[in-house]
Amino acid sequence: MNLKDITNKLLKANFTRLFGFNNDKRYIHPAEIAQVLTGMRFEAAYQAFLSFPVKAQVGIFPYLDGFTQKKIIRQVGNDKAAYILNGLSSDDRLTFYSTLKGVELSNFIEYLNDENKDTTHDLLGYPDNSVARLINTDFATIEKEMTIAEAAEHLRKNHKDTEAANDIYVVDDEGKLIDDIPVRRLILNDPKKKIEEILDGFCATLYITDSKEKAVAMFKEYDRVVLPVVNEDKFLLGVLTVDDVLDEVEERNTKEMQKFGGLESLDYPYVKTPFFSLIKKRAGWLIVLFLSEMLTATAMSYFDIEISKAVVLALFVPLIISSGGNSGSQAATIIIRAMAVKELSIKNWWYVMRRELMSGLILGLILGSIGFLRISLWQNFHWYNYGPYWVLVAITVFFSLIGIVMWGTLSGSMIPIVLKRFNLDPATSSAPFVATLVDVTGLVIYFTIAAIMLKGTLL
Repeated sequence: MNLKDITNKLLKANFTRLFGFNNDKRYIHPAEIAQVLTGMRFEAAYQAFLSFPVKAQVGIFPYLDGFTQKKIIRQVGNDKAAYILNGLSSDDRLTFYSTLKGVELSNFIEYLNDENKDTTHDLLGYPDNSVARLINTDFATIEKEMTIAEAAEHLRKNHKDTEAANDIYVVDDEGKLIDDIPVRRLILNDPKKKIEEILDGFCATLYITDSKEKAVAMFKEYDRVVLPVVNEDKFLLGVLTVDDVLDEVEERNTKEMQKFGGLESLDYPYVKTPFFSLIKKRAGWLIVLFLSEMLTATAMSYFDIEISKAVVLALFVPLIISSGGNSGSQAATIIIRAMAVKELSIKNWWYVMRRELMSGLILGLILGSIGFLRISLWQNFHWYNYGPYWVLVAITVFFSLIGIVMWGTLSGSMIPIVLKRFNLDPATSSAPFVATLVDVTGLVIYFTIAAIMLKGTLL
C-alpha cells in the first residue's frame, strides 16, 4: 500500500481497521501512520490522531516528530497525556523528555507515575551525549542456575514481548551482569540443560557514561542489534537497541550537514520549522560570512595600484580564489568525516599536515598547469590578447594556483583539528567559512606573487 492510499484511508477516518485492531488482517505499521500525520497541517493531524484508539495513539506517538509530539501533549488533556507518556517504552519516553527544557520539562514530567518519574530524572542527569539518554529499562533477565525450561517459563511469566527481548541477560543475585544469551540459543538447546552450560563467556557491554559515538562503534564492531548497559560496578541498568542508535546517528548527521552548509542546526524538521525561526537560523552565519567576505574588498584595495596598472590580473581573481576555496572545502570535508568515524584524532595533526601539504602541491601543479595552458592557447590562437608579457602573466597564475591550493588544503584540514582541540564542533568549520578565509588570504598570495613576477614590466 503506497502513501497516497494510506492518506486517502486516513482522510476517510477509517483508523481502527487500518491499524489492525479488529479481525481485518491488513495492518499498517505505526511509522507509516505517523509519516502521513506529519505531512498534514497540525489541526488535521491532531484530529486524525485522536480518532485512533488510545492504545494505537501510544503506538504512533514515538514515530511523530518532536514538534508534533509536544503540541499533542499540550492539547490532549492531563489524563490522556499521562496515559500516553507512561505507556511509552522507556527509551522512547526518555527520547521525548530529552528534547524538553526548563519549565516545559518540569510541567511534562509531572504526567509520569512515580516509578517512571524517578527513572527519567535519574537518566536525564547524565550528559546529553551519553548512552544513558537512549537506554531501554525493559529488559529480560534469568539466573545461571536455572534450566532452559525454567528460564523459558520465568520469561513468559515475568517479561513482556519487546524489541529489547532479542537477547536475554544472565545476572547474579545482586543484579550484576554475567553474560547474555540470544533467544535462538534458548530455543535450539535441550530444555533440560542448565543456563550456565550454554554460556559463551563473552558479552559486549556498554557503560552508562559511554558516549553515543562509542555505542555506534560497538554495534558496528560486534554486529549486534542490542547491547547491555551497566554501571561501573557491573549492575545491569538497561539495554540499548540499534534502532535508537540509528535514529541518533541520523539526527547527528543532519545537524552536522546543516552546520557544514553554514547555518545553525534546526530544532525541528524543515517543514515544521517556523518561517522566521528558519530565517534566524540562516541569517547569523550569512551575516558572519558576508562581513568576512568584505575583507576581500579590503584586501583588493591594498592592491588597487597593481590592478590599475595591470587590469589583466583582475580577470583571474575569480579563478584564483574559487580554486583555493574549493580545495579548502574538500580538505575540510575529508578531515571532518575521518574524525567523525574515528579514523583520525587530533594526535594525527602532523600526519594530516604533511599529507595535505603534499596533496595541495600536486593539486596546485595540476590546476596551475591547466591555467598556464589556457592562457597560452587563448593568446596563440588569438582568442584573447593578454599583452606582450602574457608569458609572465601565465607564470604568475601558475605559481599563484600552487600557493593558494596548498594554503586551501592546509587551512581546510587544520581548522577542524584546532576546533576539536578546544572541544568545539569541527562541523562549524563549514565549507563557507573555509572558503571565505581562503578567499581573503588567496588574494594576498596572488597579488604578492604578481608583484614579484611582473615587477619592471606591467608593474
